[in-house]
Amino acid sequence: MSASIHYRRNEALRTIRPGYLGNKLIGAEYCNGDTLYEPQLSTLLRWQLTANPQKEEKKRDTWAPRVVPCAEAFFSTDDMLVWLGHSCFLLRIAGVSLLLDPVLFSSVALRHRHALPCQPTDVRNIDYLLLSHGHRDHMDEQTIKLLATQNPQMKALSALGTAALLRGMAPTLPVQEAGWWQQFDLGPAAPFEIYFLPADHWHRRWVFDLNKVLWGSFLIKTEDRVIYFAGDTSYADHFEQIEQTFGPIDIALMPIGAYKPPFMMHQSHQNPHEAAKAANVLRAGHVVPMHHGTFDLSDEPASEPLRLLTEVAAGGLLRGELHAPAVGEVLDWTKWE
Repeated sequence: MSASIHYRRNEALRTIRPGYLGNKLIGAEYCNGDTLYEPQLSTLLRWQLTANPQKEEKKRDTWAPRVVPCAEAFFSTDDMLVWLGHSCFLLRIAGVSLLLDPVLFSSVALRHRHALPCQPTDVRNIDYLLLSHGHRDHMDEQTIKLLATQNPQMKALSALGTAALLRGMAPTLPVQEAGWWQQFDLGPAAPFEIYFLPADHWHRRWVFDLNKVLWGSFLIKTEDRVIYFAGDTSYADHFEQIEQTFGPIDIALMPIGAYKPPFMMHQSHQNPHEAAKAANVLRAGHVVPMHHGTFDLSDEPASEPLRLLTEVAAGGLLRGELHAPAVGEVLDWTKWE
C-alpha cells in the first residue's frame, strides 16, 4: 500500500504564492517540492570506501578564516551584519537583533576549526532566532539551551515541525513555524517582514526522524532592502522562483562549501560555481559567503570554496559585489549600494 500524499502549512500565517497548497508530504516525510529525497546508507558507505583524490592537498591545507573579537556587537544598537562562522550571522535591522543558525559549541563530531569571535555567554539581546533546519551544524542543542536562558525575550522562527524539536531543548522558548512561501507574523510594529522560502535539502537528527521536520530559507524585507539567507541547499529552481516573487535581492547570504564528493553532496549543498549562479539568478547586489571554513564536513580542502568563489568574482562572473568577512568582523550593510 503506497503512502498517502497530503499538504501542510501554518493556516494561521499568510501564504504569498498564489494557489500554493502547502508543503507536500508522502506519508510522514516532507518532500523537496514534489519529490521525496531520502539519502541512502549505500552512498555514505561509498564515500567511506572511496579514496579522496585531494586527500594530501586537504591534509596540507590548514587555512581557516581570520577571527576578530566581536563581543561588543551584542551590546550595541547599531545596524550591522556579523558572520560568526559556518552559517551563523548576527543581523541587526532598525535596532532589532536576529541570530541565524547559531552553533556556539563544538562536539565530538562537529569541531570548530577556528576560535569563536566571542564567548557564548556574550550572545545576548537577541530578539529573533532564525533556524533554517534541524541538522546539527545549524541547530545545536547546547547553543539553543544557553540562548533561551540568557535571552528570555527571544522568539524562534523556523520550519514546520520544529516546535516539537525545540521543546525538548528549551521548553519555554516561543516558536512560530512556517511552511514554504509563508510570511511570519511579527506584529504591526515590526520594522521588517520575514518570509520562509524553499531550499533544496532534507532533515535528519536521529535514526527514525528522516524528513519529519521541514527545512528552508529566509527572506527579510525592510522598507528599502531585501536580504536573503539561503540556509542549506543544493542548486535548484527555487532561486528563480524567489527572484520572480521578490525581484532583485540586495544582500544574499550564500552557502559555498561541503560539496565533495559530488555523488554524495550534490543534492544537499552547492559548490562555489553553483553558489555564484544562484546569486546571479537572484540578481543579488551583494554576496556574503557562508557554510565554509568552520567545520570539516566533506572532501574538499578548507580554502578551496572561498578561493574558487573569489576567482569567479575576479573573472567578472559574479553579478554582485563579493564580501568575504573575517569571523566576527562587523559589516555596515546599510552603506552598501
